[in-house]
Amino acid sequence: MAEPFIVQKKPFVVTLDAGDYWWCACGQSKNQPFCDGSHKGTGFTPVKFSLSEQKKVALCGCKHTGNKPYCDGTHSKL
Repeated sequence: MAEPFIVQKKPFVVTLDAGDYWWCACGQSKNQPFCDGSHKGTGFTPVKFSLSEQKKVALCGCKHTGNKPYCDGTHSKL
């Protein structure tokens, strides 16, 4: 799998509590935008990110961002 699967061409906007999270980088997870282990065998690995406090974030849905795991607007060019 050379390219990640594009889940959606917009970000997942979610409010998350403080803690550690794993963002799906391959686009195969059934628990978007978070990893569920579906990447096994794809060559992709999830991206760990941590929040120190509750925060609203925009996580990339197209899986092509240059600022993983956060949306950088790349979806508008796909």
